[in-house]
Amino acid sequence: MISLIVAHDNNRVIGHQNKMPWHLPGDLQYFKKQTLGKPVIMGRKTFESIGKPLPERRNIVITRDKFYDAEGVALASSLEEALKLAGNVDEIMVIGGEQIFTQALPLAERIYVTKINHEFEGDTHFPTYKDFHKVSEQAPITADEGFTFTYAVYEK
Repeated sequence: MISLIVAHDNNRVIGHQNKMPWHLPGDLQYFKKQTLGKPVIMGRKTFESIGKPLPERRNIVITRDKFYDAEGVALASSLEEALKLAGNVDEIMVIGGEQIFTQALPLAERIYVTKINHEFEGDTHFPTYKDFHKVSEQAPITADEGFTFTYAVYEK
């Protein structure tokens, strides 16, 4: 199964200047819990914003740069190639960014969403996911900054 995992605000903002516009330690723990032990597929910019391979996960980076070199990751030139590299596993996690999410959304069966009830400045967005329905949602959590956020799972 192909799953996407994302944190976005009310306007589906996911990033600003190659960084997340918020700091939510609880969301980072949620991300780790959902992705640990699974292959994670990401674009080059997302990988560079993280700065290193995510431990205890097979990291697959999609890049058009044939000469790109990064230690500890598998490289793919397309989403299709990345999915093949992930192999036959129960769940493949697509973790961003915007272009990779847009390409993977039609293939996905599940989306793990951290919905942040706030509006941030941003230059990258998560695509609309109207073909998915909410199957679970946790109670809102209040962040240190005062806004709330919720974890939800959507499926086709």
